Amino acid sequence: MSGWADRTSSSRAFSEMLPTGGVGGAASHGDESRLEMLEDVIEGLSRTPKMIPPKYFYDEKGSRLFDEITRLDEYYLTRAETALMEEHAREIAGEIGPGALIIEPGSGSSAKTRILLDALIDPVGYVPVDISGAYLEQVAAGLRLEYPAVPILPLAADFTEPLDALPEPPRPPTRRIVYFPGSTIGNFTELEAERLLTRMRRMAGAGGGVLVGFDLLKSVEVLLPAYDDAAGVTARFNLNLLARLNAELGADFDLCAFRHQAPFNEAASRMEMHLVSVRSQEVRVGGRTFAFGEGERLVTEYSYKYAPEAFAALAASAGLAARRSWTDAGGLFCVQLLVPEDAAGGTAGGVPSPAVG
Repeated sequence: MSGWADRTSSSRAFSEMLPTGGVGGAASHGDESRLEMLEDVIEGLSRTPKMIPPKYFYDEKGSRLFDEITRLDEYYLTRAETALMEEHAREIAGEIGPGALIIEPGSGSSAKTRILLDALIDPVGYVPVDISGAYLEQVAAGLRLEYPAVPILPLAADFTEPLDALPEPPRPPTRRIVYFPGSTIGNFTELEAERLLTRMRRMAGAGGGVLVGFDLLKSVEVLLPAYDDAAGVTARFNLNLLARLNAELGADFDLCAFRHQAPFNEAASRMEMHLVSVRSQEVRVGGRTFAFGEGERLVTEYSYKYAPEAFAALAASAGLAARRSWTDAGGLFCVQLLVPEDAAGGTAGGVPSPAVG
């Protein structure tokens, strides 16, 4: 994630802090991933307030817990976006056109992508990109059974970092569409989101586009339960992050000594997820000790909520403008097809009139 790349300690020093493992001292891909995680976690815990990048939520258990969250009554986002996609998928597919290659960073279970794939005209392939390789392979295997005519080309990678060459489909695409659903764009600060959208614009290339979903700004009476559900699934999801750090980095977080908290930051127009220390304590990670005071928060996620004009300004900062915009019937969620400003047909800098289901 942007903002986590400027590390002050050398990789060699960090590698000596990892739990022992591997064969013959040879570095594996898993070792490199753990090394990057350790660097990010130590940097984040050295900040004020302490922070951990939300990309580390998604080990196999975290991915499954998040899928469970999306089915909760309180979590309106998935229902609103799914209803929007079901209502407008054919119209969206018509805007994309035939023969497209769909690239989905942070694909997860690819649930909403199935709605899009069902509506697309002769897509040349689908590239799901996800940080959890084992989970990605399971999802890809299911997709191949469901869509035998569509080449499924999974890529295990961290989409917040520059990607290596994407898998090539058997046929050349007419255009590339980067699909970024689920309001994931809201997990990034304004600068991070601008950089990410810029990379997506370049990934899509000439004639391509970015199909992005974002959560619209709304009342706290709707927002708060979505991030702190009565069944405690979101709390388990948040605490699983600490369990992952214990398992993979040899940390010693006491999960019973932290509680989930999800306030709305009105000034920043974002929901926040915290893990709050219930007592004064020390935590060891990678040979370092970090002190937590009673009531001190560890920030694990931001989720920005956008007014349409605010998102238009964000897209413009990345050289993009909305060709088309769709919202659900309740006005909770928005999906936009972004294209380079010079191809937007005069919409650059403005807010297109939405199609409402």
